Amino acid sequence: MGDETSTSVATQSQEPAAVGAGSVKQQLSKLVIASLRTTVPEVEVDPMVEVCTAKFGDYQCNNAMGLWSRIKGSGTSFKNPNAIGQAIAKNLPPSDIIESTSVAGPGFVNIVLSNSWVAKRIQDMLVNGIKTWAPILPVKRAVLDFSSPNIAKEMHVGHLRSTIIGDTLARMFEFSNVEVLRRNHVGDWGTQFGMLIQYLFEKFPNWEEIGSQAIGDLQTFYKASKNRFDGDAEFKDRAQQAVVRLQGGEERYRAAWNKICEISRNEFDMVYKLLNVKLEEKGESFYNPFIPQVLEELNNKGLIKESEGAKVIFIEGHQIPLIVVKRDGGFNYASTDLAALWYRLNVEKAEWIIYVTDVGQQQHFDMFFNAARMAGWLPDPKEKKYPKTNHVGFGLVLGSDGKRFRTRSTEVVRLIELLDEAKSRSKSELLQRLTENGKIVDWTEEELEKTSEAVGYGAVKYADLKNNRLTNYTFSFEQMLSDKGNTAVYLQYAHARICSIIRKSNKDVEELKMSGAISLDHPDERVLGLYLIRFAEVVEEACTNLLPNVLCEYLYNLSEMFTRFYTNCQVVGSPEETSRLLLCQATAVVMRQCFELLGITPVYKL
Repeated sequence: MGDETSTSVATQSQEPAAVGAGSVKQQLSKLVIASLRTTVPEVEVDPMVEVCTAKFGDYQCNNAMGLWSRIKGSGTSFKNPNAIGQAIAKNLPPSDIIESTSVAGPGFVNIVLSNSWVAKRIQDMLVNGIKTWAPILPVKRAVLDFSSPNIAKEMHVGHLRSTIIGDTLARMFEFSNVEVLRRNHVGDWGTQFGMLIQYLFEKFPNWEEIGSQAIGDLQTFYKASKNRFDGDAEFKDRAQQAVVRLQGGEERYRAAWNKICEISRNEFDMVYKLLNVKLEEKGESFYNPFIPQVLEELNNKGLIKESEGAKVIFIEGHQIPLIVVKRDGGFNYASTDLAALWYRLNVEKAEWIIYVTDVGQQQHFDMFFNAARMAGWLPDPKEKKYPKTNHVGFGLVLGSDGKRFRTRSTEVVRLIELLDEAKSRSKSELLQRLTENGKIVDWTEEELEKTSEAVGYGAVKYADLKNNRLTNYTFSFEQMLSDKGNTAVYLQYAHARICSIIRKSNKDVEELKMSGAISLDHPDERVLGLYLIRFAEVVEEACTNLLPNVLCEYLYNLSEMFTRFYTNCQVVGSPEETSRLLLCQATAVVMRQCFELLGITPVYKL
C-alpha cells in the first residue's frame, strides 16, 4: 500500500460518541463527512468508508483518489491524492471512537478503533439490549409482498423460497425500526374460479349442506375440474359464464368462492404456522375495485393505447407491450399489480415496495415498474429517491438430479410433508446421538420435540438463505442436516456450546454485565470484539441490497471467530474470566439475534 504516516487522534476534551447511534460505519461516516467539509468545502461528496482488509487499520476512508480526479488542475493546493488523504485524516473531528489514523499510498486513510470504545459498545449492548445496535435505514414504512400462493393450488418449493426470503427481509427491516406491511398477494381471483365453482355446483348441488366435505382434498378437486374444463366444451362455456356471475357479485357464486378460499387458506396457514411466518392477506380480489380508476388515470395521462383489440402500455426497451386490459375486456396480472402499487403508494403511504418472486418474473416487474415511472408515480432510479420499488428475484430449487425439485411421481413436493420429514430426520439423528453419549436421560419428550422442530425447520430455512438468492440451489436433507460446515445445525451446536460454557462457569452473567468490564488485550479478543460490533452494518448491508445471505455469512464467520478465541483464550478459571465470559455472552446474544432475523429458533442445549 506504500509508505505510511501515522497520526494519533487527540482524546482530550471531546464529546463522547453516542454509543448505539447507528452502525460503526454510519458513525465513522459522520466523522468523515465533517472532515470532507473542512478539507474540500467546495466539493459535494459522499463518504466512502469500508472495513479495512489491510493490517494497518480496522476501517478505511477511500475518498482521496476520487476527489483528486475531480479537483486536480483547478488551482487546488493539494499536490496529489496522498496529500488529500493526509488532510482528511488531520481534519477528522476528535472522537473517542478512533485510536489512530494512518495514510497509505494514494490517500487511503486507515482508521484504528479504540479498544476501550469497542469494549464499551459491546458492554452497553449487553446492558441495554441488542436493539440498540439496530441500523438506521432511510425509510420508515415498507411493503413486503411475498409468499403469494394461488388459491386452490398446492404451495410448492418456489413458494417456500419466497416465504423464507420475504420473512427474513421483513424481520431485518422490522429490527431496523421500519414499519413493515407484510402482504400475502394471493391469487384469489380469475378464470380458474369459474371452473371450480361450476364443477362444485354440478357435482354437488347440495354443497352448502355438506360444506368442506364436498370439496375434500382441494388438489384432487382442482385436477378433476381442470380435466372437465379441458375436455368438455359445453362445461367450459358454463365455467366462463360462472366467472362473469362471480365478478358480477351474485351471492351464490360469492359464497362458493369464499368456501374455496377458506379451505385453501387453512392449508396455507398450516405451512405458515410451522415456519413461524406472519402475513396479512390482501389478495388480487382486494385490489379489483381500484383497477378502473387506476386505468382511467393512466389513460388520461396518454399511456394506454389500443393494440390488436387489447389495451396496452408501450414500454421503451421492450418489444412486447404491457397488456392492461385483455381482448375480452378482462383484467390481468398487470392491471391488478398497477392497482396494488397505486394503493400501496397512495393509501398505505409506503416508501419502499419489495416484491419477492422467482427470477422468471423479472421482465414483468421491469415493465410494470417502468409503466409506474411513466405515470409519475415513481422517481427515476438514478435519482436514488423514494418511494421506490424492487423485485427480489430468486432461482430454482433443484433435486439431486439437477432438475426442478419434485417427488418421484413428478408431482410438486407438498411443503407440509417436506417440513415434517426435516423434523423427523432431525429427531432421529438427535435421539441416536443422545443415546450413544448417554445423555438421553437428561431430555424430556417435550424438549426432544421442540429441539427437533427448531433444528429441522431451521436447517431448511438456512440452506435456502445462505445462498445468493439469485442462484439455483440443490435441496438435500443430508447436507442441510449435517453438523459440519456452514449449516444451521453446526451453528446451533456452536450457540449451545457457548451457553454451556457460561452455565459451567456457575457465574451470574446478568450480574457480571452490570459489575464487570470487558477488555480486549489479547489479539483474538480484539478480533472477536471488532467483528461483534460490525453486526449493525451487516444488517444494514443485507437490507440495502436485499440479500439475506450476507447475514448468514456473518453468522458463520462469527462462530468461527469465537472458536479461535475460545481455543486461544482460556475463559473459566483465568484472570480474565469476567471479561471473557462477557465476550461469550455478547457472542451468544448476537448469534441469537441473527437466528431471530433468519426466522430460526435458537436451541440452548444439544
